Amino acid sequence: MLKGLFSFNGRYRILHQTWFAFFLTFVCWFNFAPFATTIGKQLSLAPEQIKTLGICNLALTIPARIIIGMLLDRFGPRITYSMLLMFAAVPCFATALSQNFNHLVISRLLMGIVGAGFVVGIRMVAEWFPPKEIGIAQGIYGGWGNFGAFGAEFALPTIAVAASFMSGGASNWRFAIALTGIIAAIYGVIYYNSVQDTPPGKAYKKPKKNGALEVTSVKSFWAMIVSNFGLIFALGLLAWRLEQKNIHFLNLSQMYLVWLLLAGLFAYQTYKAWQVNKELLTGKKTYAPSQRYQFSQVALLEFAYVISFGSELAAVSMLPAFFEKTFGLEHVVAGMIAATYPFLNLVSRPSGGLISDKFSSRKWTMTIIAAGIGVAYLMAHYISSSWALPVAIAVTMFAAFFAQAGCGATYGIVPLIKKEATGQIAGNVGAYGNFGGVVYLTIFSLTDAPTLFTTMGIAALICAFMCAFFLKEPKGSFAAVYEGEAPEMGTVANHNSGLMAEK
Repeated sequence: MLKGLFSFNGRYRILHQTWFAFFLTFVCWFNFAPFATTIGKQLSLAPEQIKTLGICNLALTIPARIIIGMLLDRFGPRITYSMLLMFAAVPCFATALSQNFNHLVISRLLMGIVGAGFVVGIRMVAEWFPPKEIGIAQGIYGGWGNFGAFGAEFALPTIAVAASFMSGGASNWRFAIALTGIIAAIYGVIYYNSVQDTPPGKAYKKPKKNGALEVTSVKSFWAMIVSNFGLIFALGLLAWRLEQKNIHFLNLSQMYLVWLLLAGLFAYQTYKAWQVNKELLTGKKTYAPSQRYQFSQVALLEFAYVISFGSELAAVSMLPAFFEKTFGLEHVVAGMIAATYPFLNLVSRPSGGLISDKFSSRKWTMTIIAAGIGVAYLMAHYISSSWALPVAIAVTMFAAFFAQAGCGATYGIVPLIKKEATGQIAGNVGAYGNFGGVVYLTIFSLTDAPTLFTTMGIAALICAFMCAFFLKEPKGSFAAVYEGEAPEMGTVANHNSGLMAEK
């Protein structure tokens, strides 16, 4: 695997093109954070409004990841990713042209849809790499793609300053944000014309039913319903936040209307889930042992993604302003320092996947990393202006390593649950990452940074405990091919990857 990594042939070409697609979606998704204080000053936004925009940036990614997961399983990653990249231009231009808080809320809500792109690559990489290498492959995809958050925080302020001559000498954040959308749209066209959903000779498996996730036991059905409610709750929490004083994007009646619509959405989701699983629930259908999976394992991975990716989303969104205010730094300098957090994605997320591959136990890899996340954030609780700046940066990077490695370890398991439903499962798990981001940033908007760090640390330690006692090692975790696939398919995949790279 590692020998062919720097090749641009076969499956490695698909991996590189796909992580770059993810990279661009993250540049777009996080193109607001580096300019939060500058935009706040220019548009006269209150601090509470700036924090709320960070939550809006995550909100629609919750339903979008589930919906895109379904579209992905049906239409394939090539079409789905290409369309999403081209759509990214819309919220980028909407943000760049915003003149007030309401405009920004709408544009950042739309940008949340772009943040769902991660799910698409999970299925694409799973199609091209076997289970024994899925951890490192998914880690590279996720880590190098997540590096887009660093690209946004580090490069965009520089681009804005370089383009200041077009805005009378002021930092041209509008140009920098619009540029990210243009680049993403162009790459969407390139991606569509240069990748394939599967290696030659391998069929793309689709779920037999669409509209909701197919489960294999009655208990799993009710667990899925509870899981769906959690995501609806996060959206309701955002609606409540938008109604609070100093925000006033929604009035009380509008908030209740949003809650009513969310209740309707939950009822519709429940109906679709019942429709897809009706034969199971009425006793007309049973699944052979080889076809069964436990949704409780999906739920544990959802929690693992809350404490890993959810905490990363919260940290990346608040760290620029945190360093700026805590240490009295210029916003460009603070943004570059805060960018050390997403910068580590280059190595930490692949490390989580690689450790998961090599440790011979994906369960205990997840448990140990979750405990590391907890300890790291509890250390970050004590960062203050009395600290030496390099020490504060070191603690931040320590937390970043474990959180991002946790993302890699989580998605070293996700594709092994049920192959043909990987998009939907990845969508559910990914949505809970955003659930975590919304909840954590809501806590931050109501309290302060130390409280946020403490909350994230305690949640991670609870997750570590649950993984130790309830997470199960997936079947075929280190097999040469996925369960149910013919060996020759694995041979074809190998031929179109490592062997081509060696030539």
